[in-house]
Amino acid sequence: MNKMTHQSIALVDDPLLLPTASPTGQTSLISPPVASRPISQSTSQSLRPKRMRNSEIPWYHPTISPEHGILFVLMGSFLTGAALAFDWSSDTTWACMTAFLGLQAEHPLVVQIKKRRQLQPRYALWAVLYGSAALGLTVWLSLRHPVLWWIAGGAIAALAIDIWAVFQRRQKSVTTEIIMFTAICLSTVFIYSATTGTLTGQALGFWLLNSLFFSSAVYTIKLRKNKTSALKPGLIYHGVAVLILGGLYGFGVLSLFSALTFAIALLKFAFIIWQREWYCNCHFGHVARLETYFALTYIFLAALTVLPARLPVT
Repeated sequence: MNKMTHQSIALVDDPLLLPTASPTGQTSLISPPVASRPISQSTSQSLRPKRMRNSEIPWYHPTISPEHGILFVLMGSFLTGAALAFDWSSDTTWACMTAFLGLQAEHPLVVQIKKRRQLQPRYALWAVLYGSAALGLTVWLSLRHPVLWWIAGGAIAALAIDIWAVFQRRQKSVTTEIIMFTAICLSTVFIYSATTGTLTGQALGFWLLNSLFFSSAVYTIKLRKNKTSALKPGLIYHGVAVLILGGLYGFGVLSLFSALTFAIALLKFAFIIWQREWYCNCHFGHVARLETYFALTYIFLAALTVLPARLPVT
């Protein structure tokens, strides 16, 4: 009896239970309806599916480069090279596939080198698969178009520099990143030469134009870091780029309209200087969108400058 009394007292003391009178006159305890409470941010985050760690991903899942910006660089090189050749053949498609596979091979190779004390089966496997496929296609295309040997040699040299920089822990340095952007832009001449079988001064000029434009992003993004927030290196780079492109135009390597497309990089740099406080403190997603908009505008205009005034009627 005493035990039941203590339990009833404990129930009455519970603030969520209220005494109510029943039709028979007896008092009962019921729980009032509980108002729905907003889900806190921590609760909502816990309800989201957790992202798998790299160690939890099966070894047979392909690796994809997490650097989405370089995919825009590769796409720009594809389009400008194909527009400059003004043709598209099966060799053009294979050249695009070769460049894509070569770019994808770099990411797992770098990760495996960074974790060289422990074998990463997934990264090692896909580095070998991507690299072997890219090398095999390169040899096959180079046998059909011997000029591609020189371009492939330049890409291999850039990869060797990248590997050396990883060992030296200098992969994110300005010099290394510019070299890698320049190597990716080799896809311009690779696709052009695979399509036409030749290598012209205009194709080399477009390779330099693409390299100078996309490498300018290195100096704008570095402004967000305290150690590399000085404006002087960026100003020097853009000034030197203008002189190089002016020389290419003066020697007839690039047309005036093609050389003027670099003004988009100058406009972007001027905008970032004007809105420097916002640019350095905003979320990186806004920076990525800004870089994407300017890159797409450049790719469209650069490809447009090499197309003929009138397309042939078939």
